[in-house]
Amino acid sequence: MSKQIRADLLLLVIVASWGSSYYMTDLAMTEVTPLALNAIRFLSAFTVAAVFSLPRLKKISSATLRRSLLNGVTLTLTYLMFTLGIQRTTLSKSAFFCSLAVIMIPIIEFICYRRRPSRVMGAALLLSVLGIALMTIKAGFTLNLSEFAGDLFCMACSFFYAVNVLLTERAVRKEDVDPFQLGLLQLGITGLLMLIFTLCLEQPTLPHTPRAWLCVIFLAVFCTGLAFIAQPIAQQYTTAQHAGIIFTLEPVFAAVVAYFLAGELLSGRELAGAGLMLAAFLLAELGPTDQS
Repeated sequence: MSKQIRADLLLLVIVASWGSSYYMTDLAMTEVTPLALNAIRFLSAFTVAAVFSLPRLKKISSATLRRSLLNGVTLTLTYLMFTLGIQRTTLSKSAFFCSLAVIMIPIIEFICYRRRPSRVMGAALLLSVLGIALMTIKAGFTLNLSEFAGDLFCMACSFFYAVNVLLTERAVRKEDVDPFQLGLLQLGITGLLMLIFTLCLEQPTLPHTPRAWLCVIFLAVFCTGLAFIAQPIAQQYTTAQHAGIIFTLEPVFAAVVAYFLAGELLSGRELAGAGLMLAAFLLAELGPTDQS
């Protein structure tokens, strides 16, 4: 088996774990408050990863620390919106809306850096807007208000994650920024911020059943710690195109898990919207990013 195939399979496992994280998060929050869950998740992931990589953390440049703080803030906002979103909408819809980052990145680049998107990206944006409309508007062109707030939180999640991706892209290009330290420190900063927020804004609770603890451990170890470390390693041995296609499968895995484990079933209209959004993600990943 070639290194590229192994890398693609590793990315597929990572994306499958992320897809299942929607259901695991929903289960965990039946016993744990949202901010406390994120604090446990990120602090646990940071601690485990830091223990196994202490030699690489001995010398941290000021530039790496500054960039890690910025990334930590955006990652905190990302997962805050994520947990608020899945409490208020269905697991399947939340997965598709949280995956909109691939569409939002070129929009933010155009607004901030005047980097003009390609026609293909414009078509992807149109498809995603149509998909969002089909998934949020009921028959008679009325909003599904019972889930609309959750949908908006999930879209905000994808926006902040897009900002995080762009900040990371600019940071790792600098010679005085260590990408590994950046990825690890942002986990610790996110966990610390979530801990402060949960102590100030919540009455934090811990899991009190084995099922909830298993969900929290799975989220911390597989969906956060191992995923954030294994992703850049795997991407060294495969192409960006392969990685992009694999990443678009996250909402598909989430919808499958939601169907078999949570009994969720999208309506025909919502399935059509999901199909349009998946087509938009594929177009965004496969098409050129700049106007030729």
